[in-house]
Amino acid sequence: MEPSQASPAKNPSLAKDAFEPVLIAFVCNWCTYTAADLAGTSRLTYPDNVRLVRVMCTGMVDPQYVIKAFLEGADAVLVSGCHPGDCHYINGNYKARRRILLLKQILPRFGIDAKRLRLTWIGASDGIEFARTMTRFVKDIKEIGPCQARLQPAI
Repeated sequence: MEPSQASPAKNPSLAKDAFEPVLIAFVCNWCTYTAADLAGTSRLTYPDNVRLVRVMCTGMVDPQYVIKAFLEGADAVLVSGCHPGDCHYINGNYKARRRILLLKQILPRFGIDAKRLRLTWIGASDGIEFARTMTRFVKDIKEIGPCQARLQPAI
């Protein structure tokens, strides 16, 4: 058998190379979603395994949404919104920051590495930063490997 015919199950390095993570990104309508739109209109590329979920504010991202995303197959979750002090709803991004901090403490109880959850601030005019952040996050998750939480029974 030639090396190119080896199955990923027999050769873990092949499985790691073939791994394409699924990332769920909860993005603020006013800043990060606009930055994603700007990245698209500027023809900037970022990995296509990122699924954007537009929310009006990161303060609206309930921790249950994040846990559910992981349990239903996401390899990583990004919550991204306006820079602190720029929130259209005054303090939504501060609420998000507190919730993410608590989630990072809770996730290991579900068997999920806290590195799989990330909070970023990307302004509306930061299309380049959006593309760069997504590319970097996908690369980091590829190095970590698939999330084991989806393989475990939830209850």
